[in-house]
Amino acid sequence: MRNFTPDGVFSMAKDMKISFLLDFYGNVLTDKQREVVEYYYNDDLSLSEIAENEGITRQGVRDAVKRAEAQLLELEDRLGFARRFQQTQRALQQICSAAERIRDDNSRCSFVPEIDGDAKRILEIARRLSE
Repeated sequence: MRNFTPDGVFSMAKDMKISFLLDFYGNVLTDKQREVVEYYYNDDLSLSEIAENEGITRQGVRDAVKRAEAQLLELEDRLGFARRFQQTQRALQQICSAAERIRDDNSRCSFVPEIDGDAKRILEIARRLSE
């Protein structure tokens, strides 16, 4: 399996990875390519089923899927939007965890309303950003 970064930030099953990249870069593909890749990865149709539905050969479908995969992977290698999105989501989760620990520690020790309010605002902002 191919990782996009040495630290393995973008490590998921290939099927999920292509489907994920399709969300980021799908508009760069032709309508036909995007449709075929969506059928194959998102709808879990076989190459034969897609070929029958689209009126093309099984080999034509396979070639279209492989070309689209290569384009999606190349775009991610060059731009890194999906990797950065995952890194941002992970960082926001860490921020939320830290803010919750601060609130918990504050409530157990000498409760300071300003600390509680700041931690609450941090949590609200991080959760809103992760939506």
